[in-house]
Amino acid sequence: MRTIFVLFDSLVRNALECYGGTSIATPNFARFAQRSVVFDTHYTGSLPCMPARRDLHTGRLNFLHRSWGPLEPFDNSFAELLQSAGTYTHLVSDHYHYWEDGGATYHNRYSSWEFIRGQEWDKWKAMVAPPLERFRAMYHAMQQPQGKGDGRLQAMVNRESMREEKDYCCPRTFAAGFEFLDANRSADGWLLHLECFDPHEPFHAPSVYRERYPTGYHGPILDWPRYKRMEESGPEVAELRANYAALLTMCDAYFGKLLDYMDRHDLWKDTAVVLTTDHGFLLAEHDWWGKNRMPFFNEISHIPLLIHHPGFARQAGTRRKALTQTTDLMPTLLELHGVPIPEGVEGRSLVPLLEGDGAIREAALFGMFGAGTNITDGRYTYFRYPEDMTKQMLYEYTLMPMHLKSLFHVDELRGAQLEPPFGFTRGVPVLKVPARRNPKGQPTGHQGQGGGYEDTTTVLYDLQSDCAQQIPFRDEAIEARLLRLMADLMRKNEAPAEAFSRLGLQ
Repeated sequence: MRTIFVLFDSLVRNALECYGGTSIATPNFARFAQRSVVFDTHYTGSLPCMPARRDLHTGRLNFLHRSWGPLEPFDNSFAELLQSAGTYTHLVSDHYHYWEDGGATYHNRYSSWEFIRGQEWDKWKAMVAPPLERFRAMYHAMQQPQGKGDGRLQAMVNRESMREEKDYCCPRTFAAGFEFLDANRSADGWLLHLECFDPHEPFHAPSVYRERYPTGYHGPILDWPRYKRMEESGPEVAELRANYAALLTMCDAYFGKLLDYMDRHDLWKDTAVVLTTDHGFLLAEHDWWGKNRMPFFNEISHIPLLIHHPGFARQAGTRRKALTQTTDLMPTLLELHGVPIPEGVEGRSLVPLLEGDGAIREAALFGMFGAGTNITDGRYTYFRYPEDMTKQMLYEYTLMPMHLKSLFHVDELRGAQLEPPFGFTRGVPVLKVPARRNPKGQPTGHQGQGGGYEDTTTVLYDLQSDCAQQIPFRDEAIEARLLRLMADLMRKNEAPAEAFSRLGLQ
């Protein structure tokens, strides 16, 4: 078996033509939908970027125990399991978080890997004395660096080296993927994980794509929203959305080059292709920019998934209503290559759903460490928050005490205790570390942009009558059923006691 697993970051589901999008040109994603089975009710699990990838690697939710962090010694990684069973696994990615402290154990699980440099604030290009005045004139105030640790200055420096389309990260990432395919397409027994940081912000695309989306904005470069409430003018909102559209259209174009490659070398008959993302992004919907600080509306949590399998070619162009989520990808990739699924995996292989629709779960749990705990059954979404976000206590359970861009500070570790094993730690005790707190006093593991979670009110939405989630309501019977399902899933996940008490659950 051969598999090409394509992962884009922040791929907004409702922006894609194959999911009903009309304002952005994505003909190649639509073209692939005609070759694949399209999953209509696919959700995230743990958020944001690296927690989603830990779900993807292990087939387990992790946000109830841990914030952003590496794979742990007790984790099962699909890439390592495949490699151990004889499938060659190769990662090509410009997602630089893999090479920071908080993602450092992922890429070495593959047989080989290639890192494409330069995305966002990847510490790539060195400039001792950057032209600060020129940068201040070039870029909108929203994306000017704010404080010593703000990586936007590094991003400005990196961008100085991106003059032609071929210099951008997405084209270079796909070029490296094609290099792997040129060398190995006649072999059997491999998985290529081709991962693009785009269309993640900054929404920086070559002019050939940007020119397709004119706006009335006439200011400095504005393509990188901060995670905050929407306060910008109409032209500024239009400009940010247009830049996302341009970057998404570039992603579509390069994905189309992969489809052309599949056509040219007749790979459809013996190669599976899986396309998905880690999460979406709010582009001023619900009056928010970003993905971390606000409730995880469908624009963030309801994500695309499309799978082509040569053994189910007769199902091409069909759609599935089954409720699925990111944890299902790990067992699916294992089953594609005939590798047994280990004990403790919570996700379900989606291979049976390629033959026909069916139910594999009653509800799906999703969220981020320290934020709300959320559940959907496909009809309703329910966001559950503590009554007081500042008075709860949370702990990190880990043997790899690393944050996004740093090790745990010794002040954090002074409060650590050794906790008896969970079932999924395979008999290994773990550190129990009090979670650090954001500037608002809320316990969190991810010091995201903007200083804390907001709109932290427990709400219920009916997706059948209110797919845009504009009209929250309360219904005791529905809420009681979803709370029961939430508690059941948390127990299945071996959530610690405080994960229940903070939500008022037994």
